[in-house]
Amino acid sequence: MSLSYRRRAVLGATSVLAVGALLAACGGGSSAGQASAAPSAAAEPSGAIQVLTWRTDLVKDGTFDKYVATFKAKYPKVTDVKVEGITDYEGEVKTRMNTDNYGDVLAIPNTVSGKQLPDFFEPLGDQAELEKTYRWLDTKSFEGKSYGIPVVGNVQGVLYNTKVFAAAGITDFPTTPDEFLADLQAIKDKVPGTVPLYTNYKDGWPLTAWTYYRGGVSGDVNFSNELTADKAPWTGTKDMAVIDGLVYDAVAKKLTEADPTTTNWESSKNLVGTGKIGVMFLGSWAIPQMQAAAVAAGGSADDIGYMPFPNQANGKFYAVAGGDYNLGINVNSKNKVTARAWIDWFNNESGFSASQVGLSPLTAGEVPAALKPFVEKVELITLEPAPAGKEDALNQVQKAAELSMDTPDYRQALIDDARSGKKTKQQVFDELNKQWAQGVADAG
Repeated sequence: MSLSYRRRAVLGATSVLAVGALLAACGGGSSAGQASAAPSAAAEPSGAIQVLTWRTDLVKDGTFDKYVATFKAKYPKVTDVKVEGITDYEGEVKTRMNTDNYGDVLAIPNTVSGKQLPDFFEPLGDQAELEKTYRWLDTKSFEGKSYGIPVVGNVQGVLYNTKVFAAAGITDFPTTPDEFLADLQAIKDKVPGTVPLYTNYKDGWPLTAWTYYRGGVSGDVNFSNELTADKAPWTGTKDMAVIDGLVYDAVAKKLTEADPTTTNWESSKNLVGTGKIGVMFLGSWAIPQMQAAAVAAGGSADDIGYMPFPNQANGKFYAVAGGDYNLGINVNSKNKVTARAWIDWFNNESGFSASQVGLSPLTAGEVPAALKPFVEKVELITLEPAPAGKEDALNQVQKAAELSMDTPDYRQALIDDARSGKKTKQQVFDELNKQWAQGVADAG
């Protein structure tokens, strides 16, 4: 393969499941990507860049126009920053990564594995050095180099409408899945016209949010690393069994939307803001969007609350704190200096993380006021990174198992089974465990 091809892998519908084999056939990491250095901080930003974002709402409401204007005022030789909002971000960007045309700056798709990073993204610097300034770099670093920097830190909890909870007589955070299911039933019984739990099944990607409660359910910071050797993670009180068991039970008990194939992400914001939805399982990044919907409907930001996942370990709530999407630079970009300037400016000067009621990606950042009540009741944990040399182990198991926790497919199938009743929860878990065990064995 020629260097001009940059050993590009095909990122199709099977995402991480199909990519590894093609990369291996190409002879490993891209020498072009690994040899290139981080853009020089001494060079002056100029010209034009294209930025891809999943935040279509901030494109539509003009927020990104303000960001661009401020950035261009700081760097007057920059002629244009074209921001493209993409609704199906993961799906569309993975497809575009089959070509060189995937912007200059973009959020790195979650299914890009560690070994693939050098093939698609420019190294931003040594991880150890960047960690003096930024947090949560592990997920998009490989062999000591960082390829992405998170724009905001999230905590993984549960978003709910406070008025709905009050009307249903719910006064305390549920501490077990059974208590939570009882609360959903109370909403169904006492608040007519409100969907207790909304899955956002049709859009798909919101279902992946459930995956990131792993580790937080048990308070086990090594949970993700242990998954690479666990042949039965959907068993007993293990995190994946608790998480997906709750999904299955809520659907089976008819405590979710009547027809999941008709859900709509954009509409769900208004529905939870106006109390037509009681609960959605989403990271803290979703709080300001739902607050805005509540205010737009004549309500208050206080109508939106945030609580921990309904499970305690050792009598305590835990929640995983970590980076959201990481901004990276397309390795094929013709304007890497300006692309890097945008990333540094966005994380240090735009005010984005504060506006999103999120944790700052900066090591010196503070907890925003809106999250302090949550933090006071919950112990925040950060999952341990994979050991050196095993950065890609979890992706390898998922690939071998043909079961990705970073895509919605298996959870959509679980919802289908719970809704139809064709398979019991135990049957679903037995099949998942069998598939995962095969992946563990095949990945070695």
